[in-house]
Amino acid sequence: MSDQQTKEKIRCQWCADNALYRAYHDEEWGVPVTDDRLLFEFLVLEGAQAGLSWITILKKRQNYKEAFANFHCQQVARYSERDVERLRADAGIVRNRLKIESAIKNARSFIAIQEKYGSFSTYLWRWVNGAPLQNRWRTAAEVPAHTPLSDALSKDLKKRGFSFVGSTICYAFMQAVGMVNDHTTDCFRHQEIKALAP
Repeated sequence: MSDQQTKEKIRCQWCADNALYRAYHDEEWGVPVTDDRLLFEFLVLEGAQAGLSWITILKKRQNYKEAFANFHCQQVARYSERDVERLRADAGIVRNRLKIESAIKNARSFIAIQEKYGSFSTYLWRWVNGAPLQNRWRTAAEVPAHTPLSDALSKDLKKRGFSFVGSTICYAFMQAVGMVNDHTTDCFRHQEIKALAP
């Protein structure tokens, strides 16, 4: 497919005219994720994004993979204070101490959920009865920043020891990993994502 054809497709307004954003929107956003490694990756990235733009995080994503052991939660869970200092010196990631410490703490809580439910995916998808919620937003303005479901998920994750999992972060996470289909109905991906649902 040519660059011109790619640009001419109707997309959600938020991905704008940026090639990295478009690729993420076209290939990943809203695709149902059941792989625990990728779920942990999105959890770390969404937490890092708090207060920043998503494009900032996308540009740093490869650096995050290198800094956080390709998002293998078992390795990240073993990170020490020395690792925190190493990461705080890494210009390729967001160097906020609280966000770095949160990623490590969340890795430990992530493992605890895996041990209880068999996988983080099993725990997560129970919140939507195993199938993505199919929304039908006509415009970006209709898409909520959080919902009662993300409120409940946020509360439960915090109770289990997670941080940087406020309701807005949880809803962005739910959108990213396909728990909800929030592509607007005019977007070419809306029907494609809907067709992926079990």
